[in-house]
Amino acid sequence: MAVVALVDVAAGPGAGFLPLLSLGPAFASLVGDMRRTALIGLLALLLCLCLAAFNDLLWTLRGSTALASVAGVAVAGLAAAAVRQRREAELASVRSIAEVAQRVLLRPVPRAAGHLRVAVSYTSAVAEARIGGDLYEVVNSPSGVRVIVGDVQGKGLEAVETAAVVLAAFREAAYDEPDLTAVSARLERSVNRHMPAERFVTAVLAEAHEDRSVTLLNHGHPSPLVVRADGTAHPAEPPETSPPLGMGLDLKPPEPYGVSLAPGDQMLLYTDGVTEARDPEGVFYPLVRRSFLLREAGPDTALEALRRDLVAHVGGPLHDDAAMLLLRYRDR
Repeated sequence: MAVVALVDVAAGPGAGFLPLLSLGPAFASLVGDMRRTALIGLLALLLCLCLAAFNDLLWTLRGSTALASVAGVAVAGLAAAAVRQRREAELASVRSIAEVAQRVLLRPVPRAAGHLRVAVSYTSAVAEARIGGDLYEVVNSPSGVRVIVGDVQGKGLEAVETAAVVLAAFREAAYDEPDLTAVSARLERSVNRHMPAERFVTAVLAEAHEDRSVTLLNHGHPSPLVVRADGTAHPAEPPETSPPLGMGLDLKPPEPYGVSLAPGDQMLLYTDGVTEARDPEGVFYPLVRRSFLLREAGPDTALEALRRDLVAHVGGPLHDDAAMLLLRYRDR
């Protein structure tokens, strides 16, 4: 408005810059509250009135038209600011509720669970979201520390709803059932009962024991990565491929298999959003080669280093959710 006023004074009454003063209240309605928008609108009217008087246009058609234009935009801007403020308040309320729901669904895992140290990282592909279709949980059960990391087919709110079904079933089954096979069967029943037929969930279940043995059960999910103390890394492949949860097929359930972790070893469970992340040239993220980043002393620090490297590899927002859960025995 100051620039318009200066230009109008310099150009003289014939230029006709007065209606441009309405840009002030128009832009104020985009960023300011109602009070600020009203003040800017009033200032624009005063400037227009003063300039009209200075240019001897106060009672002319041009002057009246300019005043009417500025007044009309000021009133419209005030109404727009009111609508925007109301919608921002509604959005803030919905976001607050969503954050609570996210914390309930993917609640923080314990840093220490039984004989394990645990760290988790979740990066959603949806901007400003903390959860999507990936899921994880750690339960300290009478049979050992039980873990699930999974990936729901699809995206959006339907994937979140499916993740909630799986997590609720796992939290109950992991504590009640005597072994991982029974936990898996209970998850399968719950998923088939609550989910549509076209949706499925890949998942890997793990049960860590005090003797450093880890029992795994894989439902069509990327195999956990075992990182040895000497820096070598290899995926813990299942003996045979098994279908995901919720396929509704009368097939043989997956067979549990075991992995032993020596002192200094660690295990990384993750979703395919990690290994399928591509750089701008289309190269997949080389998780095995980048596993040296997990040598950091603290599990949280190590996992954060790996997450930052993953984001740097992609060079922008991830195209799929990426969850990672790192397990170490507590003597490290």
